[in-house]
Amino acid sequence: MKLSNLLCQDRPTLSFEVFPPKQDADAQSVRSAVTEIAVLRPDFMSVTYGAGGGTSAYTAELSGHVQACGVSALAHLTCVSSGKAEIETQLQSLRDRGVENILALRGDLTPGESLDGRHFRYASELVEEIHSFGDFCVGAACYPEGHVEASSQAEDLKHLKEKVDRGCEFLITQMFFDNSTLYSFLYRAQKEGIHIPVIAGVMPVTNAKQMARICQLSGTTLPQRFRMIVDKFGHHPAAMKQAGIAYATEQIIDLIANGVRGVHVYTMNKPDVAAQLASNLSSILGQS
Repeated sequence: MKLSNLLCQDRPTLSFEVFPPKQDADAQSVRSAVTEIAVLRPDFMSVTYGAGGGTSAYTAELSGHVQACGVSALAHLTCVSSGKAEIETQLQSLRDRGVENILALRGDLTPGESLDGRHFRYASELVEEIHSFGDFCVGAACYPEGHVEASSQAEDLKHLKEKVDRGCEFLITQMFFDNSTLYSFLYRAQKEGIHIPVIAGVMPVTNAKQMARICQLSGTTLPQRFRMIVDKFGHHPAAMKQAGIAYATEQIIDLIANGVRGVHVYTMNKPDVAAQLASNLSSILGQS
């Protein structure tokens, strides 16, 4: 199902993100994890592309596996490290596997890299290219706290509006840990004339060590309440996992209560985390 059709339904949605293997030796374990998550019947599952397209060879294959499990796949596609021919090859591979939904991303630059001389420099250009290629539903990322490379939130919203004007049909936010950050962003986006569905990205933090790098790369800030949880339970893996799932559950309940229609969970290929969240939210989502 195209997500443009899914997201217009009068109910909240829950979806999960997974990532492809980095090498052939990991392929079976990743497919098994994806199958377990698909059994939970999420509304869709996204499949990442990897930094610099590093796992691109596996993205289409794993997206096809998601489709075969009876779940709509949302394939990530980054453009900064690719030319037009490579992008078209990826699009054809996705089409051949029945994938109808693509998340168009610029992709991260490595230190010292620039956008000069590249065929695609911005995600908005990729959005347009995908639509010109064929009949895909195209989404993009958005950043409630502003993109780390943007000089201001106003500049970031201007670039986001460019994606929408070029055909972006829905947005998925970067992770955030304070819901008021999202609510403020949604208000500002509406004022900018952005009226397409916005899916809230939530990450259950089950390992405290991952937080420093995530915040450094994304610019995500941690509210004091969450910092206290990490400080208290970060050195106790089982307790941190339980607290992280509980915090994410509370976040999602608040989002749905405040009218957010879609929640996308960054589950890091962990079926047990996805299952616990789905169980915690089953009646709230009307899936009991």
